[in-house]
Amino acid sequence: MKALRGEEADGPAARPEVFSVAPYVGGESALPGFARPIKLSSNEGAFGPPPGAVQAAAQAAAAMHRYPDGGARRLRDAIGASFGLDPARIVCGNGSDEILSLLIQSYGGPGTELIMSEHGFSIYEIAGRLAGCAVRKAPETNLTTDVDAMLALVTPRTRMVFIANPNNPTGTLLPQSEVERLRAALPAGVLLVLDAAYAEYVGRADYDPGARLVEAGGNTVMTRTFSKIFGLGGARLGWGYAPAAIADVLNRVRPPFNVSHLAAAAGIAALAEPGWLEKSRAHNHAERARLAARLTQSGLRVIPSEANFLLADFTTPARAGAADAFLRQRGIIVRQVRSYGLPHCLRITIGTTEECNLVATALAEFCHG
Repeated sequence: MKALRGEEADGPAARPEVFSVAPYVGGESALPGFARPIKLSSNEGAFGPPPGAVQAAAQAAAAMHRYPDGGARRLRDAIGASFGLDPARIVCGNGSDEILSLLIQSYGGPGTELIMSEHGFSIYEIAGRLAGCAVRKAPETNLTTDVDAMLALVTPRTRMVFIANPNNPTGTLLPQSEVERLRAALPAGVLLVLDAAYAEYVGRADYDPGARLVEAGGNTVMTRTFSKIFGLGGARLGWGYAPAAIADVLNRVRPPFNVSHLAAAAGIAALAEPGWLEKSRAHNHAERARLAARLTQSGLRVIPSEANFLLADFTTPARAGAADAFLRQRGIIVRQVRSYGLPHCLRITIGTTEECNLVATALAEFCHG
């Protein structure tokens, strides 16, 4: 282990924070014996990328010898037009993970605290620890962010509070009134980050992904992604919407060419794809409800979700592991969520109708012996 940590006399020693976290492991995509397994482990869009985005990326490839626009101006303009936002306050990144990490690097550090929910997205903890922050996790109520529990953790050292809304991996949603109550009760100097990676899937009329609070003051940031409903996970494209002062900070610390020319072209085209959002939302809403009903009929507890996945409770870690192995034998990959403190659960992405039917049928067989 000494050699791995660079602690021998003739080698450099990495900062100790580097070894305080395990490397992030994404959803698996390959299974021995299956040429094309059914991948329901990464919450990718059910329909793949929009055709226009594929075409735009292919056309952009001819100019890949040129450096991209470092400020992603055309992409920011397209995002602003699509969502009714000020492009000057949009910062684009290599996935929304990069925006989240840049925020932590900029406002965290040794001696500061980052607060997140008990089963919140793991990148907050990983990036926070790497930056030297003390990461504090607030207990949840019914697998949903608990505002009072979060507020109880705030100290003079608190600099950031992170909420994924809807949350990954639970799929639960914190009502808008509660988000606003949290913001109002936090000190003005504490940054509230609203990670709205799954915003496009939410059907509730009272939901706001975060833009309203961003525009109401100087201490809230919203992050979004092209990896989910827009089907561009492999392109690595995300963005944040921030008060002008925070956008200025992000533009100072981000790498100069963090969004490739190909990814930007694909993103612009994805936003313009006719009917894409409507088709994807309708499919997800219908299949999510249908899959939840079938899993419930099989005797599983299914957590109500506003995202493009379901969290299924198998009661014990052993039974969840057995179900995962059963699905793998049939070429189906879902996501174990042990690292989120939920070893008795499996997270299942809403895929195509055929994929949802196959996983529902397989789990019915598993549950009924």
